[in-house]
Amino acid sequence: MSMTKLFSPGPVMVKDNVRHALLHYDICHRSPEFEEMFQDTQAKILKLFRADESYYSLVVSGSGTASNETVLSSLFKGDEAILLVHNGVFGERLLELIDKYKIPLIDADFPWATLPDLNVIERKLADNPLIKVVAVVYHETSTGMINPIPEIGKLCKKYGKILYVDCVSAAAGEDIDVVRDNIDICTSVGGKCLGAFPGSAYICAKKEILESLTADQCKNVYLSLYKHYQSAVTAHQTPNTPNVNLFWPLNVALTNIVEDETLEGRIARYKACATIIREGLAKLGCRFLLQDHLSNTVTSVFLPAGVDAPTFLAEMAKRGYTFYIGKGDYGKQNMIQVANMGEIYEQDCYNMLEVFETVVNKLKK
Repeated sequence: MSMTKLFSPGPVMVKDNVRHALLHYDICHRSPEFEEMFQDTQAKILKLFRADESYYSLVVSGSGTASNETVLSSLFKGDEAILLVHNGVFGERLLELIDKYKIPLIDADFPWATLPDLNVIERKLADNPLIKVVAVVYHETSTGMINPIPEIGKLCKKYGKILYVDCVSAAAGEDIDVVRDNIDICTSVGGKCLGAFPGSAYICAKKEILESLTADQCKNVYLSLYKHYQSAVTAHQTPNTPNVNLFWPLNVALTNIVEDETLEGRIARYKACATIIREGLAKLGCRFLLQDHLSNTVTSVFLPAGVDAPTFLAEMAKRGYTFYIGKGDYGKQNMIQVANMGEIYEQDCYNMLEVFETVVNKLKK
């Protein structure tokens, strides 16, 4: 069995009981047993986002992008517009979806690794009455930056707009409270901070938004938010055959947080691991992309002078450690990303840093 440690921002290493859940005996998705597990999963997703009774949750078979496409292909009618706040690769992924579905766009485009300017956002809200939705990525994984979601939420409340947040790399890793932060709809996936597998995405949304949907306004057949909601609320089902084998691990991973480690405990563990990693990398002469607004789970660093990123990653992989190379031009500048999502604990971080130092010293010679 491979002993590779995934210090990469998804897929992640999972707890043994999550992996064993893949071996659950076969069931039909049109059965009471599935329906009971589906409802239990929905309830735990709501707890993950600290949602109250005004919210409802859904599960979509697919990656995090599938949940994002479900939302963006379903919310708009006529000339209703979207204000997109973006400052990295995954904000641009939302832009790609917006363009594909020809949603009228008001663009709040900021340089990568730059915190969005709230004054710019407010001016665009004030000047564009056709805006229905404000969209933003919570944790912009391409840089490791946490965007100012509570402040954007206050602006959305002030101007009466729907706030849609991509929480794909944030759910179970950051302090998300949809009620406190005025988040109306958000998305995520199992194979990130939650500690499940890729392919089991989920949505948490205000019931009033879901109840206002019509079949005609949804532009995608399989990823229709209307169909998903109607199937769930009327029959505790999904509209099409779901990836049943991934529902069980998703449910177990949620249970591990809700009933065992606790959400607060999970976030605290991630914070502690990120601190160890950052202190260790600083001692090794790595330069950080960000100085503040860092996430609890992704650290973007430039390797010391003379150390080639692809060569370094290959050497670390030989020793059982996987990282990401930086996105876009960052990779050309020998930036890598070290993540601590999933089943990574403090001692794992110390062990990784020892190997990291060995490889850096070898390549610097």
